[in-house]
Amino acid sequence: MTNIPEIRPGQSIELLKELHILTRDGKLNQDSRRKLKQVYHLFNFIDPLLNNLVQNNDSNLTLVDHGAGKSYLGFILYDLFFKQRTFGEVYGIESRSELITKSIELAKKLHFHRMKFLNLTVEESNHSTEIPGKVDIVTALHACDTATDDAIHFGLKRGAKYLVLVPCCQAEVASALRKNKNKNLGRSVLTEIYRHPIHTREFGSQITNVLRCLKLESMGYKVTVTELIGWEHSMKNELIIAEFKDLPRQQPRQRLEKLISEFGLEEMGSRFLNSP
Repeated sequence: MTNIPEIRPGQSIELLKELHILTRDGKLNQDSRRKLKQVYHLFNFIDPLLNNLVQNNDSNLTLVDHGAGKSYLGFILYDLFFKQRTFGEVYGIESRSELITKSIELAKKLHFHRMKFLNLTVEESNHSTEIPGKVDIVTALHACDTATDDAIHFGLKRGAKYLVLVPCCQAEVASALRKNKNKNLGRSVLTEIYRHPIHTREFGSQITNVLRCLKLESMGYKVTVTELIGWEHSMKNELIIAEFKDLPRQQPRQRLEKLISEFGLEEMGSRFLNSP
């Protein structure tokens, strides 16, 4: 057993090697120590959500990692939480077949029997019968551009209790702001917020997440937004956690509609206003 204080009791050394957090000879360098710290930080956000579901007697706990990539997050969650229990399943959804093949092989090697990997597009995952009709948690880590919205749509459609989202590379709303900028300049002084190109990009990213939060609130979710890690590690650093509370929906819906109108984003209406 590798004697490294940062590694938690019972954690799979083989998995940490496969994820390149540990070197092949079981060592932890400064770069991988920082990576491990980030892994634990993210796990610390999700662990209470999983425990809350367990305490509420959810013996069919289902977590879906949407746009899983190499299933980095799914493997860590399984190793630190699901492995110690006799129930619960982790699904990794990814459209690149080669990544699915590698994840299946690694799960088999580690005896992570309740991990399942599905080679599905976003649209296919929304209708797939290989995934339970009702899921508990949907995660999307560094989901680029509209992939975060796809994960939200999936979570809403499947009645997820929690959504844990780390958006990345958001360009679609910024493109709409850019296209309509000249028309909006004479209509509202708020256009000054994003008149310059660098501000268009930054504000586009900011307003995208604001619209996402309002959409979730308009569907009855309580939303918390926080830093994932320190800014020195990544600029794509916003963590959105949504918990379904069946809260009043009218006010956030009205604010969502008003923001879309205020910034001339009506073409985005179907993405943020339509229900699954």
